[in-house]
Amino acid sequence: MPDKNYIRDYHEAIISGKVKAGLWIKLIYSILVRGIDDGTYIFDARKANKAIKFIENFCRHSEGRSDLLKLELWQKAIVSAIFGILDHSGYRQFREVFIVVARKNGKTLFAAAIIAYMAYVDGEYGAKIYCLAPKLEQADLVYDAFYQIVQGDDELGEEGFTKKRRSDIYIRELNTSIRRLAFNSKKSDGFNPHLAVCDEIEAWPGDTGLKQYEVMKSALGARKQPLILSISTAGYINDGIFDELIKRATAFLKGRSEEMRLLPFLYMIDDPEKWDDMDEIAKANPNLNVSVTEDFYREEIKIARISLSKKAEFLCKYCNKKQNSSVAWLEHDDIAAVGGKKLSIEDFRGAYVVGGIDLSRTTDLTAAAIVVEKHGILYFFVQFFMPKESFEKACEEDPSTKYRIHLENGLITLSGEHTVDYRDVHRWFDMLRKTMNIKPLKIGYDRYSAQYLIQDMSEAGYHMDDVFQGTNLSPILTELEGLIKDKSVELGENDLLKAHFLNVAVQINIGDGRMRPVKIEPRMKIDGFMAVIDALTVRSKYHNEIGRRLKNTHIWKE
Repeated sequence: MPDKNYIRDYHEAIISGKVKAGLWIKLIYSILVRGIDDGTYIFDARKANKAIKFIENFCRHSEGRSDLLKLELWQKAIVSAIFGILDHSGYRQFREVFIVVARKNGKTLFAAAIIAYMAYVDGEYGAKIYCLAPKLEQADLVYDAFYQIVQGDDELGEEGFTKKRRSDIYIRELNTSIRRLAFNSKKSDGFNPHLAVCDEIEAWPGDTGLKQYEVMKSALGARKQPLILSISTAGYINDGIFDELIKRATAFLKGRSEEMRLLPFLYMIDDPEKWDDMDEIAKANPNLNVSVTEDFYREEIKIARISLSKKAEFLCKYCNKKQNSSVAWLEHDDIAAVGGKKLSIEDFRGAYVVGGIDLSRTTDLTAAAIVVEKHGILYFFVQFFMPKESFEKACEEDPSTKYRIHLENGLITLSGEHTVDYRDVHRWFDMLRKTMNIKPLKIGYDRYSAQYLIQDMSEAGYHMDDVFQGTNLSPILTELEGLIKDKSVELGENDLLKAHFLNVAVQINIGDGRMRPVKIEPRMKIDGFMAVIDALTVRSKYHNEIGRRLKNTHIWKE
């Protein structure tokens, strides 16, 4: 019985509809099958199946289970394309393999299995294999997965055959070493890789990642059939090696490139509007219902539907639709639903509150806020301060700011001639305390604020607390988003504050998913929002100390 051609089998499963595949996967398999049929490529089924058999007979799972790895059809097709498609010299056709697949689809174990085959069976004496990443702990993921494969097999892990040394894993009889490697483009110049595995390249920093990849690629020339294997989900970094490979890959798949050595497998959804449709999700998740279940995705979809930041993460990591590092955060309808009610600060006389100050630049808007709780609803009152010169200039150059209307409505206080007089901020809090008996228990401020104002207010008896405006705000942003969705906050008729809320984007930290607030565009203002965030931060930080008083049950019965 002849060896199976899993490339053709997978292509037929796609055509029949048995396998849900996106545009890019359909294109690559059409190209491969057509190339095999018309003689552009030579396909050696024996070599392809040799790699598959090795992986399925020597590579074991090491997390949650220890049985042998059984490759799915999509994985067999990729292995067949890598090792079974040859050029007319009899060597492997493809030198760069680029696989984009969603989280939880077995990327790390699959890459480790490729390392194992190329280390033990590929026939390259003195092979040098590198697991490459920006930091050693990142490179450890695939490196350790490979070592677990070695330890899980009596023959591969036999003492004296494979040895783990301080800096590498060494196979004595083959004079082959497997090393983890952190970025250092200068020191990489002397390397001679048979295989370089580049894991999660979506997180490789821009220029540094590009240079490191090119250094490693240029070092391939001394080997007869070397390989760079890049496996990744989509990410947030712009203009890095991920973007570069996507551009090259899609140009090749669309027939706009004469590249012959790049082999891309881009598992992505086609229609972002159908991001929560399971058939669409399957296009980015070829291991759906194998290593990741539909139930898992249904739970993640529930979360993503109520949070724009979580939706952005879902699109990026589970659908492979690349997102900018900063994504717009709040929906217009949600802000409209928590604004518009006629409020008067005088109706909150005698209340305990928390405050926030965002001083910004002295020539621009400054915002002071208080947050008042009544019957479980948080009411936001924000007063803006602006120097007269900046006010007139803004009104003249951009009437859409509606600053004159906001001035008439009492939302803006003109302060100083050329720069904001920060004593006006102090006076505003004094007015609340002395004329309305509104008592700020804590006031948060941006730590880069004018220190003389903070000192003056501290000496006047206010409890001031600095707030670092970084990813430490992630829990506060998550809480606020939930409060807005639940309609548990009220912005009143402060249209300037509403605009500032809608000008906010969240910048997502690639490593841990934490967020920090930024402007959607540099020219936009978010000072009022940040003043509220400063207040909410001290409210959360000192909740055990002041939380009971902030409920204001001495004024309003629960």
